[in-house]
Amino acid sequence: MAEVSFHSEIQGLRLGNGETFYGEGILAVTKALLQSGVAYVGGYQGAPVTHLLDVLVQSGEMLEELGIHLETCTNEAAAAAMLGASINYPLRGAVCWKSIVGTNVASDALSNLASAGVVGGAMIIVGEDYGEGASVIQERTHAVALKSSMWLLDPRPELPTIVRLVEKGFELSEASNTPVILELRVRACHVFGSFEAKDNVAPAYSANNRLAPAKFQYNRLAHPPVTFPQEVAKFEHRLPAARKFILEHKLNERIGPERGDIGIIVQGGLFNALNSRLSLAGLSDAYGDVQLPTLVLNVTHPLVPEEITSFCAGKRAVLLVEEGSPDFIEQSIAHILRKADLNTKLHGKDFLLMAGEYTPLVLGKGLAQFLAAYGRKNEPLEDWIAGVEQRNGEVAKALSTALPPRPPTFCTGCPERPIFSAMKILKKEMGPVHVAVDIGCHALATFPPFSQGNSILGYGMSLASAAAVSGTQEHRPVSIMGDGGFWHNGLLSGVAGAVLNKDDEILIVMNNGYSSATGQQDLPSSAPEDDGRGRGVDIEDAVKSLGVRWIKRVRTYGVANVVKTLREALQTPDDGLKVIIADGECQLARQRRIRPERARLAAAGKRVERNRFWVDPEVCTGDHSCIRLSGCPSLTVKPNEDPLRTDPIAHVNNDCVGCGLCGEVSHAAQLCPSFAEINVIENPNLWDRARHRVSQALIRLFGGGQGRQAAPAAEPTLVPAE
Repeated sequence: MAEVSFHSEIQGLRLGNGETFYGEGILAVTKALLQSGVAYVGGYQGAPVTHLLDVLVQSGEMLEELGIHLETCTNEAAAAAMLGASINYPLRGAVCWKSIVGTNVASDALSNLASAGVVGGAMIIVGEDYGEGASVIQERTHAVALKSSMWLLDPRPELPTIVRLVEKGFELSEASNTPVILELRVRACHVFGSFEAKDNVAPAYSANNRLAPAKFQYNRLAHPPVTFPQEVAKFEHRLPAARKFILEHKLNERIGPERGDIGIIVQGGLFNALNSRLSLAGLSDAYGDVQLPTLVLNVTHPLVPEEITSFCAGKRAVLLVEEGSPDFIEQSIAHILRKADLNTKLHGKDFLLMAGEYTPLVLGKGLAQFLAAYGRKNEPLEDWIAGVEQRNGEVAKALSTALPPRPPTFCTGCPERPIFSAMKILKKEMGPVHVAVDIGCHALATFPPFSQGNSILGYGMSLASAAAVSGTQEHRPVSIMGDGGFWHNGLLSGVAGAVLNKDDEILIVMNNGYSSATGQQDLPSSAPEDDGRGRGVDIEDAVKSLGVRWIKRVRTYGVANVVKTLREALQTPDDGLKVIIADGECQLARQRRIRPERARLAAAGKRVERNRFWVDPEVCTGDHSCIRLSGCPSLTVKPNEDPLRTDPIAHVNNDCVGCGLCGEVSHAAQLCPSFAEINVIENPNLWDRARHRVSQALIRLFGGGQGRQAAPAAEPTLVPAE
């Protein structure tokens, strides 16, 4: 079950020669793979290239027709290992994941793959999640390409260029016997455009046309002693072949005038952002018709020395636009220019930020400084910069103080929120404990109102990261892990290690049914469905098989029981790993499933019932402990209805999905009894109407005629839950 359906867009993947494909970047990449005769594809779900795998999964019928093998991998290392098929066979393969974290996980397999080299084209498609909107550590895939001598493509964000780089990327891989990384920034993944399509190409060998097993060749293994000549081959044969291919096929683009005393070299993925500032300065237009000599590096590794020197020769200065640190490309170009004895002045990080995302303002400032340094002072660009900074100053002055932080939080009704509410309640009772958190939705508990977590060290690595803390503190350390992280890495790196070493720790596994943080993709433990890939593998059985004996299952929304179970895990005299499996379906997935069905039944005149919660304004004291302990987005405050009371009272807005956490927290923490559960009934039957009339009569009777009025008859009937 994926978060987004691509069934309509998938039809565009069948377009043939001369037809026009229109869509977003990641769909163009998918189409380019099919046009390139790819034989196998795989990967691990994760933004911003998750849609590539989702599209392929939903294109199962088309892939089967072409004979393409699809593998949904349990982690990035497994995906990278798939590319081993291209070491011995003339098979084109592609895998995808989110970088840099996914590339780090895959690095062992990638290093061995790059050492042996490939005969079939091998492409790694990564989502380069770098910058202010990133959700991962700030590193660049460029370092991995340099380390393992793999070629790195960073295409200009427009569909014809992206498609061409995918197709030529396979050819480059085969011409140089080297894996190729296609780096896609978020904007490239989701840019919209069009290109002229080609026919899809069935691979020469596939399930539809089988090939014989490869004969044994020791020199195709990444194993000493053949790794030593493989290292030599990288630089004596593969690198020259790659540079020759890049030049002959013009993978990098020279645009703008042929001559000029200054020029710009830019990473392909940054061209659109740079061009917008050039356009503002009157030095380009929306179509990229730049008026300064510009070299667009669609291939950022390897650089071709003669291409760099040819571009820089005769220029006083060149501005290099390279996002992030270290300044790999700047160092390489400086080395090339020095060896060629060229005096062209190279600017880069001196005018632009050393680290961080190159936003329009950052690019504008760097470009203006570069132009001014060489007698090209640009008033329109400088006026725009001054205007932006003035507006920023006016906003800051008007606010007088900094805006209050608005940390991200769990979705309304998220089944993981109650666990951290329970932990917060228990912390007040027992004192602090070491909490090792993990990659995933539960990492949001590091923000207020929970503020829990001492480390985040990788997907599925929370339990392993707490190992050295085990036995060193008053309380056992608690590790949090999602079912996605559990299957990705946690089962072996965490659970198996803790059992082997007899670590006295507590592990909470959030079993919500999907890899929720990346878009509700299926996991081995997901329930089997007709159109799904889940197999219903039980997490409890998996940890039992490794020797865990203390296992408890809890319903996440039962906060009082979660507190009780956690207390027991912390206080039990039993040594060893204690596993709590917290069952609660992802509410986003649940709402996507039940809302259309409810709407269909209501439209058909059928009785539809749903529950939600309400705060009695007469009972609420305005303490707001319910908000501090749950942080639910549907809980807010409103003015007190009592003119003699000034404190605002709690209020449940219409976002409520009826999970019951607010009431559960109030009960478990022994707070006020102001929460009430009500049922919202559409198309009520005669019994519902009779109960409603009796209820209103009793309210009027015992309320002394001051009872609140029910909703009008035309509205859904509200019936107190029994």
